[in-house]
Amino acid sequence: MNGDRAAALEQFVTGWYPAAGATEPPATCAPSRLPAGLRQLYRLAKQRSGALGTQNRILPEPDLHTDHLGEMLVFGVENQGGFLWSLLWTLDGPEADPTVWFREFDEEPIAEQEPLSGFLIQFSLFEASMGADYLALPRRLTATQVAQLTQALHPVPLRPFWPWAPTHFYVAPGLVVHVSNEGGEEFDVWAGATHRSALEPLAGLPVDWTRFDG
Repeated sequence: MNGDRAAALEQFVTGWYPAAGATEPPATCAPSRLPAGLRQLYRLAKQRSGALGTQNRILPEPDLHTDHLGEMLVFGVENQGGFLWSLLWTLDGPEADPTVWFREFDEEPIAEQEPLSGFLIQFSLFEASMGADYLALPRRLTATQVAQLTQALHPVPLRPFWPWAPTHFYVAPGLVVHVSNEGGEEFDVWAGATHRSALEPLAGLPVDWTRFDG
């Protein structure tokens, strides 16, 4: 993960989403003013459109635009337009791994804790869990219940995602779980899987499920 985040992103996206075609599209050498992380995601999304999100979205490259001040490049949006993600926009070449800025309506932007390389992994994990065919959705959990639910999973070693409700990720083969907290003593948990069997590690937990597809 922290040794090669680009490889981690590619392995997750190509492992989670089936390719639409038999071969990868040919690489291009055209110059771009976009950071390498976004260029990589767009390349992966040519065969795996789900990589750009199902709940929230990374904008397709032709839809990228600057904010009303011309200072930030907007590249990600919430599904109802409530908030967006952007990068500092300059006429110089792209920064290698820029800060991602979260902004709600007309509020001041807040920096995501991970730069673009980590943010894109987190965004991909969040969207994969939200759009999964098989879900496990408990009612709000205590810290003890969260510990029980995640003890057999691998924590993703990144700082929390999303300033609104800091979110951590846990994974197992075919399974992504995200755990969010808005500052109280209860946690929101969402688990998404590529197959019913991937939810089996959660089946015997003393949790009140609102939906369980395992």
